[in-house]
Amino acid sequence: MTRIFRRALLATPLAAPALAQTGFPNRPIRLVVPWLPGGSADHLRLLAELAGRNLGQPIVTENRPGVSGTLGPTLLAQEPRGDGHMIGQIPITAFRIPAMMRRPPFDPMADFTWVIHLSGYCFGVVVRGDSPYRSWEDLLAHAKANPGRVSYASPGAGSSSHIAMERIAAETGAPFLHVPYRGGTDTAQALLSGAVDCTADSTSWAPLVQDGTFRLLVTWGAERARGFPEVRTLRETGIDIVSDSPFGLAAPKNTDPGLVRALHDAIKPALLDPRHVAMLDRFDMPLRYMGPEDYAAFARRLNQEEGDAVRRLGLRMD
Repeated sequence: MTRIFRRALLATPLAAPALAQTGFPNRPIRLVVPWLPGGSADHLRLLAELAGRNLGQPIVTENRPGVSGTLGPTLLAQEPRGDGHMIGQIPITAFRIPAMMRRPPFDPMADFTWVIHLSGYCFGVVVRGDSPYRSWEDLLAHAKANPGRVSYASPGAGSSSHIAMERIAAETGAPFLHVPYRGGTDTAQALLSGAVDCTADSTSWAPLVQDGTFRLLVTWGAERARGFPEVRTLRETGIDIVSDSPFGLAAPKNTDPGLVRALHDAIKPALLDPRHVAMLDRFDMPLRYMGPEDYAAFARRLNQEEGDAVRRLGLRMD
């Protein structure tokens, strides 16, 4: 693994020489993160720190949680300049939420310039350590017997957690009560306080599972989570669902290709830096690098797939 990262780094020239000729960047760059700080979202803070050194200007993370992770992309879509000094995380909900609205705040295919694809998430369902639900089957059985009374917290309506739980309910006949929050920090607090019976979210819960505060019942990846190899996947329980919510970074529309390349060439070695890779590993987040062209093509496919899924499930936000 280390050898692969080293080869990738050597093959990726830093942007500094080109930047010196263009005068870019001439001030700090804003990285809009559409989640609360803490948990798996903090890997972007480290990525920004490492990439900022390559650029010669700091990249300042700006947390803007809300609307199931789409408040940040909305701000990015409204930025008129496209001068390379503002970028943002594009979660999968940025392709999904517009399809759920009559008047969406942005068009994912028209309002962004794709810079670099980064990673995805490891999702799972957790309960408190003192919960009577000892297994995933226990939770499902209780939800079936008590329709709409077993509550779960998610990072918001239309989030990957919400979509997957709706699919689980449709496949198993176990309807849960959805309680949306703003992000992983809030969902964890809701479970800690007893406001909900379980949480369906990405691995912001990992440290609390490791110390016994929470119990992980099931994960949603194609394979078992490296950090929790004893916990089964949904597929292993007989539910053929995989959810990992891929994401990357984009700039506003009409950003000059030269600036996109400079940003990409500074961020890629930061993505592959062993310190950043170690943080991804801590939260069982896979490394899924794509450059601007491949990411743009991937975004087009994802936009079609997520729109189709929303229409199939009949989900609306207005």
